[in-house]
Amino acid sequence: MTFLPHLSSRLGARVRPVALGLATLLAAGAALAQSPVAIATNAPSPAYLAAHARWKASLEAFEKADKAALPAEGGVLFVGSSTVRMWTNLAQDFRNWPVVINRGFGGSTMADCSLFVRDLVLRYKPSHVLVYAGDNDLAEGRTPFQVLEDFALFVNTVQQELPDTRISYISIKPSPSRAHLLPKIRETNDIIAAYLRTQAKSDFIDIYTPMLGADGQPRPELFLPDRLHMTDAGYRVWHSVIASQVQPAASAQAASPVPSAVKTGTQPPAAVTTASRPH
Repeated sequence: MTFLPHLSSRLGARVRPVALGLATLLAAGAALAQSPVAIATNAPSPAYLAAHARWKASLEAFEKADKAALPAEGGVLFVGSSTVRMWTNLAQDFRNWPVVINRGFGGSTMADCSLFVRDLVLRYKPSHVLVYAGDNDLAEGRTPFQVLEDFALFVNTVQQELPDTRISYISIKPSPSRAHLLPKIRETNDIIAAYLRTQAKSDFIDIYTPMLGADGQPRPELFLPDRLHMTDAGYRVWHSVIASQVQPAASAQAASPVPSAVKTGTQPPAAVTTASRPH
């Protein structure tokens, strides 16, 4: 396999042990995607069915919103856990982007996002996907490599179906309540960043570093009292970093606005958010 030495050299010595497993995973995923048997059966896996039962209410809310107003193709789609879900003014904060879709579902994992990639990403045919997940995976006991595996499956599926779509991974944030996980969070961020350097049309967006103070510790003003979810100030940091790295569509204005107050801790009024929808 020519891919393995290439990937191993690009990942570097520190994370090179993951190369064999990752290469095998990607090769298997590509083979499965091209398998006529897999296409013919297309039966949901037990893992998918279990996750669907767990997130039934969220998935039904998204389906209901789509029936009311299906987002236009070619938009920018955010998918991931509660940090995405609680960004209730996401579309308003990025109002210069013609279509912004929020597909955050609270408490979800990178494994869930990979399982639901067709339901929550492919069906909208976005031009750009931004993923925030992995935080809860580590909290549930998964390893950094397992997070990478699930993200690689997610990327592989998107690339197979939507080869022109850009994929950005928003790094796992340094939540004070999960200080004991910071070494694993840094490792996960490092290996995903290294992996994305091997992929076309992809970005790693580092929000971990800007959320640290001069003392190298998480900035407390960026987090709610639960020390896990973010305050308005935290979302302003995210907006600033993301807006500086993600360019709006050509038809949109060049500048991105200063975000309005974020209604943290509340469920969005509708599962679909578009730039034209008031907040």
